[in-house]
Amino acid sequence: MLPLQVSCLCGSAPCLLCGCCPSAKNSTVSHLLFTFFLFLGTLVSIIMIIPGVEKELHKLPGFCEGSGSVLGVQTHVDCRSFLGHKAVYRMGFAMAAFFFLFAVIMVCVRSSKDPRAAVQNGFWFFKFLVLVGITVGAFYIPDGAFTSVWFYFGVVGSFLFILIQLVLLIDFAHSWSQLWLRNANEGSAKGWYAALCIVTFIFYATSVASIVLLYIYYTKPEVCTEGKVLISVNLILCLIVSAVSILPKIQEAQPHSGLLQASLITLYTVYVTWSALANVPIQTCNPTLLVRNSTGSAMATQPLTTWWDAPSIVGLIIFILCTLFISVRSSDPPRVNKLMLTEESAAGAGGEAAAVESGLHRAYDNEQDGVSYNYTFFHLCLLLASLYIMMTLTNWYRPDESMQVLTSPWTAVWVKICSSWAGLLLYLWTLVAPLVLPDRDFS
Repeated sequence: MLPLQVSCLCGSAPCLLCGCCPSAKNSTVSHLLFTFFLFLGTLVSIIMIIPGVEKELHKLPGFCEGSGSVLGVQTHVDCRSFLGHKAVYRMGFAMAAFFFLFAVIMVCVRSSKDPRAAVQNGFWFFKFLVLVGITVGAFYIPDGAFTSVWFYFGVVGSFLFILIQLVLLIDFAHSWSQLWLRNANEGSAKGWYAALCIVTFIFYATSVASIVLLYIYYTKPEVCTEGKVLISVNLILCLIVSAVSILPKIQEAQPHSGLLQASLITLYTVYVTWSALANVPIQTCNPTLLVRNSTGSAMATQPLTTWWDAPSIVGLIIFILCTLFISVRSSDPPRVNKLMLTEESAAGAGGEAAAVESGLHRAYDNEQDGVSYNYTFFHLCLLLASLYIMMTLTNWYRPDESMQVLTSPWTAVWVKICSSWAGLLLYLWTLVAPLVLPDRDFS
């Protein structure tokens, strides 16, 4: 029995399903296990910014300059309030390095016959050890310019992951609308159309109420011009895409297009706008601005707060949902197949039949004739997700030049706003593309 258990730790995904689990595709099991590694790293990062745990991080040798000596040299910068920030950045670096390593290794893998496919779908215990080793090493990275440089890596990666979230959201909205309209045509039309209208109304009502609250809490009559402009511009853009989605020409080219998709995109755009305004570095215009300083006296008039705020919590939930969507559905729906650069594998049916006939509950190889998803692209998505969660958990803050105060830079505001504009333009393109390129099949 012991050799079998050892082979499961060192071998491929088929060993990892217990008797109570149904048979599953090898690719699906690998998706879920890599996603588990990402969630595990996220959980560790969350634990490290819990106040009680954050205070204990200074006990790590050399981790906090100012809590002791580093290489025998006594330092003068007190970073006790930066410990959680530093720990999350190093955990984010470790996860990004881990997924980048596998993205490089898996370049141009075409089928499970490639020896590298065995590394993708197996050796999970050793993968875990690699992740642990990279994480331990990351915590010994000296400060220097690491935080400042890695901040910009996080900004770029987060921007790209927000775009991926928007692509998934657009796909989900179109799939949702098509499903309900198909059910309406096949069954009780009144019930499905009523549900469609109710959900659409809820999304738009929530968006309108949120925009009103943004004007109330994030703008002032005489100041906060930036906030007023950003809220107003996104409101106008949301109205434009909503109007375009129900134009007769659009409806003729895309019968399934409608206000459900537009309302969901509008709601997400309002969230991104809220998240951007929560990073405006002006206390008067941002009541949720978090103040973190290294001594507790640099800004004595401001309360010292925790990392958590409402935009971060909502962002964490969206991150989890989108990552699960990538992991669970990427090898099934045609639209997500295109996003993930996937190919349909003919070996899947035979492997599934063999698994059923054998009566074993195991993962079967469905990639003998071709991979069901692009390994490198999948790992790059998880790399971007690790950078996004790093920025989300730290509220996109970074130390100032004096290394005494964590501040919210305007960079975070503009990255989020630009991502919302890019998402709206992308959705607008999905509406007008069949008219602009009539010879192409967008079904």
